[in-house]
Amino acid sequence: QVQLVESGGGLVQPGGSLRLSCAMSGSFFGINVTGWYRQAPGKQRELVAVLNSSGRTMYGNSVKGRFTISRDNAKNTVYLQMNSLKPEDTAVYYCNLKTFSDYWGQGTQVTVSS
Repeated sequence: QVQLVESGGGLVQPGGSLRLSCAMSGSFFGINVTGWYRQAPGKQRELVAVLNSSGRTMYGNSVKGRFTISRDNAKNTVYLQMNSLKPEDTAVYYCNLKTFSDYWGQGTQVTVSS
């Protein structure tokens, strides 16, 4: 049973930073892709950043240059460092793991507001 648990969300002022964490547990082997997605009220879920097992990354256009995805394999944890946050970054952020199946965390709220 694979479990993903996000943490690190909260309220931050515009221009501030947050780091999200996603602790992954359970059995997953081989090639996989980990990523972060977000969903704002009234909008579809969108890709924020993904990282494959070869170390390649891909970012959504709206976060390029501001967000960085990384992974600590020893801790089975994926991180999303978010800098220069904007009000439009406000959303629920979800961790995702793709192996032979698709797994999601419960989400963590990020609110960017003064």
